[in-house]
Amino acid sequence: MPILLSEDDVRAVLSMDDLVRAMHSALRQFSSGRVSQPLRTVLEVGAQKAYFGVMPAFIDDPPVLGTKLVTVYASNAQAKLPSHLATIILLDSATGELLAVMDGRYITEARTAAVSAASVQLLARDGASTLAILGSGVQARSHLEAISSVAALEDVRVWSPNEARRAAFAWEMQKQGAPAIRPMDSARDAVRGADIVVLATASREPVVHGEWIADGAHVCAVGACRPDQREMDTALVQRGRVFVDSRVGALAEAGDLVLPIVEGAIGADHIAGELGELAVGRIQGRLSAGDVTIFKSLGMAVEDLAAAHLAYVRAAERGLGRGFVL
Repeated sequence: MPILLSEDDVRAVLSMDDLVRAMHSALRQFSSGRVSQPLRTVLEVGAQKAYFGVMPAFIDDPPVLGTKLVTVYASNAQAKLPSHLATIILLDSATGELLAVMDGRYITEARTAAVSAASVQLLARDGASTLAILGSGVQARSHLEAISSVAALEDVRVWSPNEARRAAFAWEMQKQGAPAIRPMDSARDAVRGADIVVLATASREPVVHGEWIADGAHVCAVGACRPDQREMDTALVQRGRVFVDSRVGALAEAGDLVLPIVEGAIGADHIAGELGELAVGRIQGRLSAGDVTIFKSLGMAVEDLAAAHLAYVRAAERGLGRGFVL
């Protein structure tokens, strides 16, 4: 009998440490050719151009088959709903039988940050301790948790356009036990001298410029996920040693890379490689302490399914979830 897992069920069985390990494995499998995953199908919905994506994948070992259905509605704040909602469906890879339906909103939130944390482990300089976060929403929160789990942070800064929101973010995160966080008056002040920079905004235009970023910094750019959107200016992308989760996906969907290519500023070969290639030792990451490294994240179905499979197994062990009959 298939089971239904709520967001509370998923949260109860997935820790950030587990997710970071699971994402390392998923990235290695993807870049080693052990995953079947087409480019996601994306529909624009209605006059507001909301986003509906279908993200199927099959993982070879252990065998995992399923898909994520994800929506992005910028207007959801007015309805007091998250802008990003998702449902994940797991199937038996031997028979196609339905195994589980689970909330995917939290998985999307947490696995995105866990992949960024994996990029920090692979690309940030040793001893990186200063984190700048641009953005104060869900991804800002999850990235603070994830990066705190892999780096000994001593200085955390946050900036977002709304002063009240960035102050609330700092207060809420510190209340939950996060390191001291300094709300900053500008994006430039926030990133000045930072070892790790997280870009987690809803901006369609650059919020950070190459000249602001210190030598040796590592940038996790996760906010812009369409080919006409970007958070980094062309100068920063040109300056950086760029890594992606999927080369094919990035060249089709990542405006941070697509737009500089259209401008003629870089070519497709500016992408140094995939994180999974780096994780298996096929390519080299940071070449010197002064390199600016960039991880441009889009998110992949393999990441969602690896996290969902882990949740399914853990929930079964603990007797969580509710069975249902179709």
